[in-house]
Amino acid sequence: MSDARPLLPGILALHDRIRASVLEAFETQDRDELAGVAHDEEGDTIYAVDRVSEAALVAGLAEVAREEPLVLVAEGLPAEGLTLPGGTPDKECRWRLLVDPIDGTRGLMYQKRPAWILTGVAPNVGAKTRLRDIVLAVQTEIPLLKQHLSDQLWAVRGEGVQAQRVNRLTGSTTSLVLRPSQSPTLAHGFSSVSRFFPGARDVLAAIDDEVVAEVMGPAVAGKAPCFEDQYVSTGGQLYELMAGHDRFIADIRPVMAPLLAARGIARPLCCHPYDLCSSLIAAELGVRLTDAGGGELDAPFDLDADVSWVGYANDRLRARVEPALLGALARRGLGVTSDAIDRG
Repeated sequence: MSDARPLLPGILALHDRIRASVLEAFETQDRDELAGVAHDEEGDTIYAVDRVSEAALVAGLAEVAREEPLVLVAEGLPAEGLTLPGGTPDKECRWRLLVDPIDGTRGLMYQKRPAWILTGVAPNVGAKTRLRDIVLAVQTEIPLLKQHLSDQLWAVRGEGVQAQRVNRLTGSTTSLVLRPSQSPTLAHGFSSVSRFFPGARDVLAAIDDEVVAEVMGPAVAGKAPCFEDQYVSTGGQLYELMAGHDRFIADIRPVMAPLLAARGIARPLCCHPYDLCSSLIAAELGVRLTDAGGGELDAPFDLDADVSWVGYANDRLRARVEPALLGALARRGLGVTSDAIDRG
């Protein structure tokens, strides 16, 4: 597993390059133009600002690949992956990289919340490569223009997490220690069932309410038992768990597909494997990650699979919250054991 470590400096430099390119675009170009639709794909909509990050990604990885040929699988690029250097046979590449150049594009476009650059590195076994095979992960914050600090985290499987805070005005860095919440309760903390888009918000909100009621008991008049935060970025959600800001997050959008179909509503936009390619970092910090059925979080190493995920800040919290979540799903006939849907 440690063989991937020589790739780390190049990937960190690549993330720095993407962050700088995107920030420069927002500083020098019209925001409405950057928010324009560049290409409307089946899996997601590609905006003009995404093209800025993709150009920086390919150029930066081409430099890394001079030392170590690799396969790049990334949003906005061909689904089969791109081998670097160009023309290298897939089977001659030891590593397969899954990348989201900007996770949280919409929030960043309107300067609402930071976005994240996500990268996961796994030994290349072609189409058989899985999310669980990732042995090196890097996650870098793309801050708002008014924000001068940017966090960067990375992990090698079994070796813990390293993190730093970068001052983008001076270039200086300071060490950063992240610690998930150790609270065994949701009381006075943040927890969320993701309901970003129309279609099943009523059901998702009801599930959220049922989980809180079962875990915390009857509401007290005039009191807020806990709070929620709908951060439209999977990397951002994982960061909130890692930093101790959130205690429980469930993104179970794929599980809603049968319900939406019964309502005559199209399949929703869901989390994809590239949104979770840095989840190794959270796992190394002790965040407990599962699929919607409580099983291992895993998915194909591709751009198409719809993936549900649930994150608990610690084991004691999981022991209290997970039965309530699974019960709320089962009562609606939505219980699952593994829900990564490979549509490739």
